Amino acid sequence: MERGALMKIKPNEKVIFIGDSITEDGRFEDSKEMGNGYVRLIDDYIKARYPSNNIQIINKGIGGNRVTDLKNRWEEDVIQQAPDWVSISIGVNDVWRRLDNPTIEQVYPTEFEQVYRQLLSEVKNKTDAQIIIMDPTIIEEDVHSEGNQLLKEYVKITEQLSKDFQAVHIAMYYAFIQYVKEYPENTLTTDGVHMNSLGRMLMAKKWMESMEKGN
Repeated sequence: MERGALMKIKPNEKVIFIGDSITEDGRFEDSKEMGNGYVRLIDDYIKARYPSNNIQIINKGIGGNRVTDLKNRWEEDVIQQAPDWVSISIGVNDVWRRLDNPTIEQVYPTEFEQVYRQLLSEVKNKTDAQIIIMDPTIIEEDVHSEGNQLLKEYVKITEQLSKDFQAVHIAMYYAFIQYVKEYPENTLTTDGVHMNSLGRMLMAKKWMESMEKGN
């Protein structure tokens, strides 16, 4: 049986992962620019389970990015790459900056949705790529934290955009919230935001479950 038939991603296709430091996760220190995070785990999993499919994984994460930063590099890092798939993980910094740096210009939900929608429209209009939208994860491993409460509105936006653009939706936020509720003894981050090895694995697991048919 052709094991690759399970994947939504077809052989020889190119997948771009774009986002903030959770996606970057050491890619600039890595000669292959894959990093040490969930993108590497996904790449390793695909190579292990579908070794003959020749799927190309490209990491375009940059630490500190908000959706407005993606806008500034979208043409070069996404459109010009002519990907078959674009996997987007953004939103944590759009909220976190409201908490840790409130004096700078903020990206509130209305602008977040407007810019995000524009980026997705460009993918649809300028490429043949299919879209994968990952909800932002968490801010602090406390379901009642201010950051997690603020994130809910941004998550609603990513959910709606996934429907509007017929994107694959990765319900990452609620996967993390549920895990924190059920297993509070297991930490997922190093500082409330950036993933430790378990957090990275949870992200990769959730992504692959959504990208393998039948899951």
